[in-house]
Amino acid sequence: MPSAAKLVAKEEYDRKLCHLMDTHTKCFLVHADNVGSKQFMQIRAAIRDNSTVLMGKNTMVRRCIRSYVERTGNEQWGGLVEHIEGNVGLIFTQGELTEVKDAISEFKVGAPAKVGTVAPSSVTIPAGNTGMDPSQTSFFQVLNIPTKITKGTIEITSDIQVVTEGEKVGASEATLLSKLGIKPFSYGLVVQKVYEDGDIYDASVLDITDDQLSDVIGAGVQRIAALCKQTGVPSLASAPHSIIDGYKNLLAIAVSTEYSFPLADKVKDVLANPEAFAAAAAAAAPAGGDAAAAAPAAAEEEEEEDEDMGFSLFD
Repeated sequence: MPSAAKLVAKEEYDRKLCHLMDTHTKCFLVHADNVGSKQFMQIRAAIRDNSTVLMGKNTMVRRCIRSYVERTGNEQWGGLVEHIEGNVGLIFTQGELTEVKDAISEFKVGAPAKVGTVAPSSVTIPAGNTGMDPSQTSFFQVLNIPTKITKGTIEITSDIQVVTEGEKVGASEATLLSKLGIKPFSYGLVVQKVYEDGDIYDASVLDITDDQLSDVIGAGVQRIAALCKQTGVPSLASAPHSIIDGYKNLLAIAVSTEYSFPLADKVKDVLANPEAFAAAAAAAAPAGGDAAAAAPAAAEEEEEEDEDMGFSLFD
């Protein structure tokens, strides 16, 4: 049976979490492994204007969310329960999701490689002098790192990857990186899931730019237009292409027969008198070139006038 103080603390936590769910429609589920108290303090200070960081035991958080759903009938938050696993927390926000996510990602701290930890990224030791004496070559031999002795110190002859992302760091790798003074990893709050108005999606969705989205939509429209033209089924995507094709057919008929319309008259005039059209095009080209050449010349004259004003700044 928990003490009275613990019961009061749990009730207060439940009230706080329920209040946040009542007043917010957006939330981050963040992973907090290897994040220190100073990092939490910096993150809270950076986003306190529009966001609230809430950590707690997973069983407590899941129980509060389930009781909130049962009590209010609001099942939108219920989807978070299945994602609350491991060392995670919640960040409720009323700000722009991408801006808050970027602010959270700014606070990372370098950390050494520890034995048994899963590497968040691959680690490569660059070629060069290590400053270590020859008696310590055993570490390099265990890891199959090519070395040579130069001026009484060990020198790595080529870049070598010693840790692979997703794999556990071994004792030899951790010791070697420590001796070289390399802190290969950086840790901070990692946004895993995003909750927004009842929808839960991966945080990588926030990294999609407008240009990427536009390219994907444009490619989809092109495919739809091609499919509709091939099958003869009209659609908004294929309508412009169908109209242009119809215009081309009408123009071909007008050129081949006496039938005509205003736009076809221009084409017929060019076909009937190509020499006149070529002469007009040739006459228009030098005129444009002269105008373009005249502009730099005028600019040079203005610069020369500006340079010689008849006095000096030191007169």
